[in-house]
Amino acid sequence: MSYRLLLGAAVLLAGCTAGTTPAMNDRLDTVMHDYAGDGPGASVLVVRDGKSIERRSYGFADLEAKTAITPHTNFRLASVSKQFNAAAILLLAQDGKLSIDDPIKRFLPTLPKEDDAITIRHLLTHTSGLIDYEDLMDPKDTSQIHDRGVLRLLEQERKHYFTPGTAYRYSNSGYALLALIVERASGQRYADFLRTRIFDKLGMRDTVAYENGISTVAHRAYGYTFENGAWTRTDQSTTSAVLGDGGIYSSIDDLAKWDAALYDDRLLPQPVWKQAFTPATKTDDPTIEYGFGWRITGETLWHSGETVGFRNVIVRYPKRRLTVVVLTNRNDPEPYETAKKIAALYLD
Repeated sequence: MSYRLLLGAAVLLAGCTAGTTPAMNDRLDTVMHDYAGDGPGASVLVVRDGKSIERRSYGFADLEAKTAITPHTNFRLASVSKQFNAAAILLLAQDGKLSIDDPIKRFLPTLPKEDDAITIRHLLTHTSGLIDYEDLMDPKDTSQIHDRGVLRLLEQERKHYFTPGTAYRYSNSGYALLALIVERASGQRYADFLRTRIFDKLGMRDTVAYENGISTVAHRAYGYTFENGAWTRTDQSTTSAVLGDGGIYSSIDDLAKWDAALYDDRLLPQPVWKQAFTPATKTDDPTIEYGFGWRITGETLWHSGETVGFRNVIVRYPKRRLTVVVLTNRNDPEPYETAKKIAALYLD
């Protein structure tokens, strides 16, 4: 079978979902046209009223092996991971192991005195003023940094972008520290806490906070960048081993289970979820506010994730019970606008 026929079969298999029509399928395929073919591609999930009404996949997860993407393919979520980190913090608050307004130095006492005023809430909402760890890394060091490495860099940093709590600046540093707080408050490794308290409980069997040499990624998609007229594998960077800001791999099938859990009390009571979904701060875009691991724009809760070789987004319309997820293993384009176009096909 040719590669194009293989892809066509994969898309057809993934696209036969109850509740849609051939015309709707054609419109979705038109929106996703650029992801089809012999290059790296995408998986698309549409959930309405708790049912997956579209599960469609395009392109290859592994160009070298010519492995087609399917609804089971796991992509590096990048910053879509942040919502799981925020959920872990909320779980520990429910357990009485921490308070959202605890100073972070309760758990990370080696940080400098200049960080005394920073709270867990500041980290969750990107209002800490912490310096981006990427800007503190030695550009000559090509080894991967981990969450504890982020802490070591910040232990030496006395400056902030602004006084904590007075402004917003998106902070991967903050979410790396949150992962360490989860470890110290729970007594478990961060990846283990996510697995036992979230992924296993929801039946997200293939979702993992990936650690090279410790865990594996089933049905793994590799990331690619288009350069010099060809696709080049660009799956990992020096920051790819940091778990708290973007280290989770998942599939559209597992994310359908995650989305369902946000509507009920299996993980957390709805009043607790409401903390994550309520605007806590304005951002640098006047149309967007931020909660705990979620961007909030009008009626939508959403988050994008971008890292070397991957571009992803989840967009939820809670009042309409509609969710769109687009996961891709290529450097371009950013899929937020694509997800909104897909949502428009299904909104009344």
